[in-house]
Amino acid sequence: MATRAVGNFVHCRDCGSEIARSAVSCPQCGGRQRSGAGKSKIAAGFIALFLGGLGIHRFYLGQWWGLFYLLFCWTFIPAVIALVEAIVFFCTSDEAWEQKYG
Repeated sequence: MATRAVGNFVHCRDCGSEIARSAVSCPQCGGRQRSGAGKSKIAAGFIALFLGGLGIHRFYLGQWWGLFYLLFCWTFIPAVIALVEAIVFFCTSDEAWEQKYG
């Protein structure tokens, strides 16, 4: 069911009952609600693979410390770190990803 806004309320994606816009789960059925503002772990993983040496994946995730990747990109150390981070991103469960970056 589509989420429909009514003032500060939306309708639950699962049961359709009216819930607060900021609710993480529905108090009626317990269904998790998605905010739609989260970052994709697949996109972050591919960005880390191909542009990770420049820290672009960290900027995508909203982390300012991607600047350190840019400062040290000439050493190739950030590229190795980004490769490991890409593997971690791909192996992270969806629930853990949503909790951290969702």
